[in-house]
Amino acid sequence: MLKLLIVEDQIDLAENIFEYLGEDRFSLDYAADGLTALHLLATQTYDIVILDLMLPGVNGFEIARKIREDLHCPTPIIMMTALSDINDKEKGFDAGADDYLVKPFELRELKLRIEALHRRHAPQKPVLKAGDILFNPGTLEAEFHGLKAELSGTPARLFELLIREYPNFLSHQSLCDALWGTDDDFEGKSLRTHIYTLRKSLKDKLGHGMVKTVHGRGYRLEPPNAE
Repeated sequence: MLKLLIVEDQIDLAENIFEYLGEDRFSLDYAADGLTALHLLATQTYDIVILDLMLPGVNGFEIARKIREDLHCPTPIIMMTALSDINDKEKGFDAGADDYLVKPFELRELKLRIEALHRRHAPQKPVLKAGDILFNPGTLEAEFHGLKAELSGTPARLFELLIREYPNFLSHQSLCDALWGTDDDFEGKSLRTHIYTLRKSLKDKLGHGMVKTVHGRGYRLEPPNAE
């Protein structure tokens, strides 16, 4: 799931973007001005920033420059503005933008640019394999015999831990330590809940639950052809 920061003072446009992208594989945060955006970027990590130029107080050119020079933040930036002159575009790229989208625009075009920009900047991670199961840590996509399941959150982290350890099992304690830094009773119950969610996702999308309980010990990944 991609985490986006939308920096836009026009509430109606921001709401349209949230409504359109919120239905897909995006997690979105919002800032109505540049200073709020800088605070969010200083305290959180995002995959892409969508930055309006004509903001109250500090404009988008200056915000982009502060993102790069003050925060030393490499997060890709898509600037969006009604300013379509080539000089404005040049100024935007010089300030640190990676892409420049002229208003008005189709929301589908914004989505396509987000996905293309992420592909260019996302670090490439090797695909993990256990039997005929494949898992891409970069996209959080599991695949089995052509069927695919896009995982997210804690179940995705669980699946990555299990496939990296395959064919060995992981104890309850080691899983809790890796996920939360603890193995107390509360997190043990939470672990069982996330295992259930992971199994259900794999069963629904790939046809097999694939996570085997090693009674009294922990869990391990079990490819269907190994059953």
